[in-house]
Amino acid sequence: MGYSREIQTAADQILRSRRRAAEDSAAHCRAAFYGACPRAQEIERRLASTAVAAAKAVLRNGNAGGELRKLKAENQGLQAEYDILLKEHGLDSLEPKYSCPRCRDTGYVDGKMCSCRKELLRAESFRRLNQLTPLALSTFDSFSLKYYSDEPREGRSSDRDIMRRTYRFCVDYARQFSKASPNLIMTGGTGLGKTHLSLAIANEAIQRGFGVIYASAGDLTAKLEEEHFGRSTETGSMESLQNCDLLILDDLGTEFRSSFSSAAIYGLINTRLLLKKPTIISTNLRTAEMADRYSERFASRVIGSYRRIAFVGRDVRQLRRS
Repeated sequence: MGYSREIQTAADQILRSRRRAAEDSAAHCRAAFYGACPRAQEIERRLASTAVAAAKAVLRNGNAGGELRKLKAENQGLQAEYDILLKEHGLDSLEPKYSCPRCRDTGYVDGKMCSCRKELLRAESFRRLNQLTPLALSTFDSFSLKYYSDEPREGRSSDRDIMRRTYRFCVDYARQFSKASPNLIMTGGTGLGKTHLSLAIANEAIQRGFGVIYASAGDLTAKLEEEHFGRSTETGSMESLQNCDLLILDDLGTEFRSSFSSAAIYGLINTRLLLKKPTIISTNLRTAEMADRYSERFASRVIGSYRRIAFVGRDVRQLRRS
């Protein structure tokens, strides 16, 4: 993945911090152990000297089998005593306890990038894509049904009953979310709670450890356009958007209309469908408007591959202000 220099630098700084913390902690533990147990430090020095003695014996006489066996026996005895002293002081080792034992927090194993560095790059990319999103402001607990009318309409339930079912569906979707969850399209007018509940789903999925990207269609296409035409030092956002566990695309249809934005959104939605990655779209557009703006093929793919969640009522933001 073509991550920008800034993202790679941020990930490497985290790795360096982890490695330094592990090594500093090990050094502090070693000093405390040797302070409390001078015999252990004496053994460590003796072990080092037996290794040097063995090397010298081989250089002096290539057939130094007897001397080497004696040194090996001494070494094993010292190591056994050292291990006993460690256990007596509640320790199993004085080696640094790295966050990633595979790469020892260097980010690489045998010259290849370690999975821990890949995950850091991915997480940093998600963080930057989400940094302008008010995730903390929208939760299921803060969603209120009191702004929806409880007056039944002819031939259907009240707005409040419909939105209660919508709310419960979103709660269940978030709590049962998996990489195999269905795609959703939230439809309805402005100010009916689509953004609030989609953000609440994002919050829940993130807390459960999934990689979630939330973006308004306008912000997303503007960012992709900057990267595509070289006006940004960052790259790789499209791949992050295509591969995250859950993409939430808010306010589809409010982005600046251009051939690039339409193609970018179509390509993103189509790729995630092919990869079977769940996506949530919220939009004020009707089906005909979606077909006119993006293409009939796009509208058909969304209608056929997404579960529609209806939002009804009056603009909640206006009701709150009044």
